[in-house]
Amino acid sequence: MSRVTLHTLQSAPEAAKPFLENAQKNSGFIPNLLAVLANAPAALETYVTVSALNGKSDLSLAEREVVQLIAATTHGCDFCVAGHTAVAVNKAKLPDEVVDALRDQVTIPEVKLEALAAFAREVIATRGNVSEPTYSAFKDVGYSEGNALEVILGVSLATLCNFANVFAGTPLNAELGRYRWKSGQ
Repeated sequence: MSRVTLHTLQSAPEAAKPFLENAQKNSGFIPNLLAVLANAPAALETYVTVSALNGKSDLSLAEREVVQLIAATTHGCDFCVAGHTAVAVNKAKLPDEVVDALRDQVTIPEVKLEALAAFAREVIATRGNVSEPTYSAFKDVGYSEGNALEVILGVSLATLCNFANVFAGTPLNAELGRYRWKSGQ
């Protein structure tokens, strides 16, 4: 059960309604994350805006989903792990062994994606004070200085939704049920 109101199109503050309507139109349902964020329309708008900006980065959708899954598992956000697993599998087409490794918080069997994941893990663990060996490994597989900052952008997006969901105890939408994950599994 959520600690905060899960808004619907009818109950949401006016400033949040356009965002919920757009989600309903694009997904066929309103993800409970957005229903929670609707309590603070500025937070909802920030999430939607930063998500769109993150989508403009030079990182591919698959790479962005690696960052999102690293953040969600690290932060213990069951809702975001499920949601990003759905995207990773259905849209980004990440191989099952990569998705399983991300969800299990173990080494990814692809060198380039593991360097990305290690960099993202260290960004979170050190609040950006990434070690030279981790940064060098990241660059050695072809990532740029800009990509490093794009990982931080992705972590900032994840932090908003991960922390909001953990705080709220956001329940998983039925549409995401097959991707369920529990922190500390």
